Amino acid sequence: MKNIAGFLVIAILLNTACKNNNDQKPYFDIAGMDTTINPADNFFLYANGGWIKNTKIPNDQSGWGSFYTLYDENLSKLRTILEETSAKTDHPKGTAAQKVGDFYASGMDTVTIEKKGFDPLKPMLAKIDAVKDYKELQIVLAEAETTGEGDLFGYYVGPDERNSTTNILSLYQSGTTLPEKDYYTKQDSITKSQRAKFVAHAAKYFELTGADAITAQKNAESVLMLETFIAASHLTPVEQRDPVKNYNKMSVSDLQKLSPNILWTMAFKKMGATLDSLNVAQPRYYETLSKLFASQPIEVWKNKIKFDYISSKAGLLSKVFVDERFSFNKIFSGAKTQEDRWKVMVNRTDNNLKDLLGEVYVQKYFPPAAKQRMDELVNNLQKAFEKRINNLDWMSDSTKSRAQEKLAAFLKKIGYPTVWKKYDDVTITRDNLFENIRQVAQHDHKETIAKIGKPVDKTEWGMTAPTVNAYYNPTFNEIVFPAGILQFPFFELNADDAINYGGIGMVIGHEMTHGFDDQGRQYDAKGNLKDWWAPADGDKFKRKAAAVVAQYNQFTVLDSMHVNGELTLGENLADIGGLAIAYDAFKLTKQGKSTNKIDGFTPDQRFFLGYAQVWRLVNRDETMRTRITTDPHSPEEFRVNGPLANFEPFYKAFNVSEKNKLYRQPADRVKIW
Repeated sequence: MKNIAGFLVIAILLNTACKNNNDQKPYFDIAGMDTTINPADNFFLYANGGWIKNTKIPNDQSGWGSFYTLYDENLSKLRTILEETSAKTDHPKGTAAQKVGDFYASGMDTVTIEKKGFDPLKPMLAKIDAVKDYKELQIVLAEAETTGEGDLFGYYVGPDERNSTTNILSLYQSGTTLPEKDYYTKQDSITKSQRAKFVAHAAKYFELTGADAITAQKNAESVLMLETFIAASHLTPVEQRDPVKNYNKMSVSDLQKLSPNILWTMAFKKMGATLDSLNVAQPRYYETLSKLFASQPIEVWKNKIKFDYISSKAGLLSKVFVDERFSFNKIFSGAKTQEDRWKVMVNRTDNNLKDLLGEVYVQKYFPPAAKQRMDELVNNLQKAFEKRINNLDWMSDSTKSRAQEKLAAFLKKIGYPTVWKKYDDVTITRDNLFENIRQVAQHDHKETIAKIGKPVDKTEWGMTAPTVNAYYNPTFNEIVFPAGILQFPFFELNADDAINYGGIGMVIGHEMTHGFDDQGRQYDAKGNLKDWWAPADGDKFKRKAAAVVAQYNQFTVLDSMHVNGELTLGENLADIGGLAIAYDAFKLTKQGKSTNKIDGFTPDQRFFLGYAQVWRLVNRDETMRTRITTDPHSPEEFRVNGPLANFEPFYKAFNVSEKNKLYRQPADRVKIW
């Protein structure tokens, strides 16, 4: 699926503004609370209600809150680096400074971009026009993969999930524009309106590239028709969460039998890929694609490929294309105005030149002391998790032993890579954004394809150093915390432990728990998809997980939309486990063992309040509708209230009783890790 919504999939944190009793930098926002609400009824609103009432979402954003404010501050830091670098035109050619500075400058040069109009698209559009049948079309698409301009073949190269030391090519479903498959068939008024707007959007792109209005409309309608056929073959977001169901290793010859109308030998050769076997994550998609190549008119296919190509490049073109792209995306994000050009180009530079910018960012904004403190926090959380596993009353000793083995084997990456990647084969100029993107895509393709069949390099990162996020990777069995997230309000070197453990501590525990959620638990200590559980323990886990699904299915958003407990299960388990692990680690600290109040709150209360404010966020309705159907994270209110309703120490800290809305009977409180 293409990223059409332009909204941020929210993971994390807060924007604080009040002082503690030591008169230090403000770490906790008392003014943002709503003390008219009983914390035992809705802790999220108790901690954040005042802030929510007084917060207006900026017009260029789909939501606002902790994650957005830190993200915005980080963009400003990167802007400083990029504007200082791009202002100089005498950097030696080929240096990181020249490439980063000129890449950013090429995107800010809107005068040159306007003059070019859609000229950059014309060579590829002409190739598509010249195609006579689906076989010729596949040749064009396969050749275009080498410069990031291919289509329909979703793929990546990473560890073989059954043999995690070796890289393998994996194919995944692609070919659609709307957020997920049900958007093509649902008959509610909102979804039907979105489909109509999709057709109007596609028609506009066709008009902007030379078609008359009648032809453009007809072409656009054919694109929706074909995508509807394609979407029917897709797995749902919930089905895509099953790692066993999405592991289908086969030979290239078997793939050819599965999808006989796709010229796989030719495609892999054009892509520069040499392989005997691969993983086909969603075989039904390629089986259907093969049938559609032969059954649908070539003109329909050409319309589809043209639209996809224009859509993928619209953000790099003149203002009319950029405006049309935004006009469509906002129906899913709710944003009222476009982001400033500099924000777009900061993101684009970070996403494309990655380490060339990241290394400078780390030197400027991530001090060694912060990394050292994070090392301590991660190690403390790991020790707390180890103790929790030992104390589990539902797991056998044999499974506990294997769980401890996996926990001890965690690869911990904090701040930035140990090896910074270079882009020596990439040529960047100040006057051609389109070609600069093409150059980087060509580099990335070569690097990716070269990994096939080679040993896995575990020094690689899946996020850039400035990224405000974190992740767990099951095939590496690693937890990763980029420098971008390791700053206030997620993490503050001088903040009290309650704030840091309630904030970044919970995030650390969350990522650790992903190694043992309903997906992560299926991978062993070496990152292999392998069942290491005693059967009885696996059954107990599934029953406990089912209780979490049932709990979250009860939560409603926008009056009638329910949280999808199956889609969000992994994140909910990570939230519940992460909170518990962070709390246990906090109790090992001096502050955690004390009863000394700060701002009138006990250490435990401050821990929970800091945790709740970390997740404070408001979303536009359009964003929330999209998130509920596609985002594996629950809305923030339930990322706070859900875990707390299952956590005994919270009950004690805020005197939760049977009279309160957050109260659950002890037998109904879920505790897994």
